[in-house]
Amino acid sequence: MSLSMYQASVPVFIRQLGNLSTILGIAASDAETRKIDPSVLLNARLAPDMFPLSRQVQIACDGASAGTALLAGIDAPSCADDETSFADLQARIARVQAFLQGVDAAQLDGSEERTVTLSRRGKDTHFQGQAFLLDHVLPNFYFHLTTAYAILRHNGVAIGKRDFLGTR
Repeated sequence: MSLSMYQASVPVFIRQLGNLSTILGIAASDAETRKIDPSVLLNARLAPDMFPLSRQVQIACDGASAGTALLAGIDAPSCADDETSFADLQARIARVQAFLQGVDAAQLDGSEERTVTLSRRGKDTHFQGQAFLLDHVLPNFYFHLTTAYAILRHNGVAIGKRDFLGTR
């Protein structure tokens, strides 16, 4: 049995965003327990030239929704990138999950050969659908999920691999 474009994307995004939501919940509780201002964690980064935790979450959400939308030929929801709390980030994740749940498999399946064009910094990059998903969207999504996890772990939040994988 072959794996469809839908199966390789939407359920993966929904699950992993759920895991991210759980991790953020643990981080919020941890900040409260350790009496750390949540903004310390939300603005934490692994290196001076990297985005902070809040931006990592925003980009992971955007990657899932925009990647799905481009493959499905629909509009992605827009977000203002103005989240300043764990609750705000949780709400963003929930909005993206709701959008993804509204995407029908028929909208994605068959998009393997669809040409997808990304316009960034005045330059267009063209992909075939399957390569776009497998070589761009999924790696970028996991990069930002992993970086968010690593920022929290680096800052002493008691999370582990099972939290990242959602198997706890």
